[in-house]
Amino acid sequence: MAVKIDSAKELAGLLALPDFGPIYAEADRIRRETVGDEVQIRAILEFSNYCKRRCRYCGLNCDNRSAHRYRMRPEEILHTAREAAQAGYQTLVMQSGEDAYFTPELLGELIREIKTTGMAVTVSCGELDDAALAHLRACGADRYLLKHETADPALYDRLHPCGTLAHRVACLRSIKRLGYETGSGFMIGLPGQTLDTVAQDLLLLRELGCDMVGIGPFIPHPDTPLRGCAQGSTELTKRAVALARILLPKANLPATTSLGVIDGAEKNDVFSCGANVVMRKVTPDPYKQYYEIYPAHLDRTDIAAQRRELERQIRKLGRIPV
Repeated sequence: MAVKIDSAKELAGLLALPDFGPIYAEADRIRRETVGDEVQIRAILEFSNYCKRRCRYCGLNCDNRSAHRYRMRPEEILHTAREAAQAGYQTLVMQSGEDAYFTPELLGELIREIKTTGMAVTVSCGELDDAALAHLRACGADRYLLKHETADPALYDRLHPCGTLAHRVACLRSIKRLGYETGSGFMIGLPGQTLDTVAQDLLLLRELGCDMVGIGPFIPHPDTPLRGCAQGSTELTKRAVALARILLPKANLPATTSLGVIDGAEKNDVFSCGANVVMRKVTPDPYKQYYEIYPAHLDRTDIAAQRRELERQIRKLGRIPV
């Protein structure tokens, strides 16, 4: 079933289909033809949970006085990165809140050292100015991940009393212009979101020419203003992933961690809906439990053993772990 999409109205109509099976099949066909049966396995290192932002859905927001804050020491970061490389990871995602302690100079030094392991480096540290982004790129950063979260300006304003959608999109355009593989994405189920909103999210990803797209369900955190809201739909999440594959055939689409938190089977199922990437936390204990954007039960970190188990699970799905 060939699918041609020219407007948000068409996308919203597809998202509402009673039977989405043919769309899933088309997304899986495109995935197979463009990126093949390989599943890219990437390590995430959450090196700081300090954040200056006040995003109303995030457990790391600076107004959450219950959060146990931490910063990993540079030597801890490098030790963990080397462990990940030895375990077979080819990409390290360096993720944090917007923490001014980690200056562009310090981040650049860490990136240079991590690159000596042979791994690619993805940075996900929030909005940075052009000079900082250019510096990290010059230090060897390969990719930058900055989710836009919602393409609805009014909804963005309600959820982010600390920024604007226009500024975030401008930052994403700078990331693309500087030659990074550019990643963005959004949540499904944010209070006030509609199918039209989701359609606009997908079209924004295409407009930006994103190389990576992360789409996951909203999970409420008990220490945020959205604590009483319902979590996002896993079915709508999978539909959005499938349409992202159709709109961006060659993009890397992860099975997001949040999808697995709600339902592990759904996280596996999304690989038949267009996804081709999985990420695994390598954040050391006890830091890992404190990087709580949303609540999740986390196993103790064993980088090598958990990598081997992930490869086994991927082979069980009939895919090839990379």
